[in-house]
Amino acid sequence: MSSVIQQQQARPVTPLGILVEHLASAILMIEADQNVPESIAAHVKQAWRLAAGIDPYLEECTTQESEALAALAKRTREEAWSRQFTEGMTVRPLEQEMLSGHIEGQTLKMFVYMTRAQRVLDIGMFTGYSALAMAEALPHDGQLVACEVDPYTAELAQGLFEASPHKGKIQVKLGPALETLDKLAAASESFDLVFIDADKKEYVQYFHTLLDSNLLAPHGIICVDNTLLQGLVYLSPHERTPNAEAIAQFNRIVADDSRVEQVLLPLRDGLTIIRRL
Repeated sequence: MSSVIQQQQARPVTPLGILVEHLASAILMIEADQNVPESIAAHVKQAWRLAAGIDPYLEECTTQESEALAALAKRTREEAWSRQFTEGMTVRPLEQEMLSGHIEGQTLKMFVYMTRAQRVLDIGMFTGYSALAMAEALPHDGQLVACEVDPYTAELAQGLFEASPHKGKIQVKLGPALETLDKLAAASESFDLVFIDADKKEYVQYFHTLLDSNLLAPHGIICVDNTLLQGLVYLSPHERTPNAEAIAQFNRIVADDSRVEQVLLPLRDGLTIIRRL
């Protein structure tokens, strides 16, 4: 089992992925210590098997991504993000783990189908996985507006969209997300579904802007990513990073807002679904 555990994977960034890593480390320590009772070792190994098997099984049982999405994900994984930031190509540090990915992409795509959305707003596009996944579910005359602050990733995403027959549905807005939201609100734009996956410290402002300016249609749905933030939001407050503290505050503000109802799903790094009452 230890050889399987030691296989290198992308850096874990979800509560489940981090749990699997901790259990794998525990197993390696148990195997190196002959004094650990076999009964304890058996329980830890079974816990690791249960946790480590979830994501691969979800991948196996979920409809496969389109060729364009697979190519986009591959290109994102291959990008030298650290070098791009060091050389000034990106305006902020980026990493492949920021990609929404197959399961979350298919979930968002399903939400677009279920809500029969015509217009979608993607706040925080990165290389465009979530944007393209949702665009695939839009009708032929549907539109998705994607907000991205980084010129390099915006250009990369637009180039990757060219491989998809749904590219014409996507309009990229370059600039700080709050500024873009203000411009969209001033133009009386409205969206049936909004996906938030941008600056965590601005989540509360995104939320209030969407509701207060009526950017969110009366029947609209907001999907918010990273609302578990590696489990830090429910661990000790002393363990929270600034981003985790921002997400914890966002979760509380949404829970206390009488204008909406919501559910937080343990999907990937946490996905909150919000509906205006």
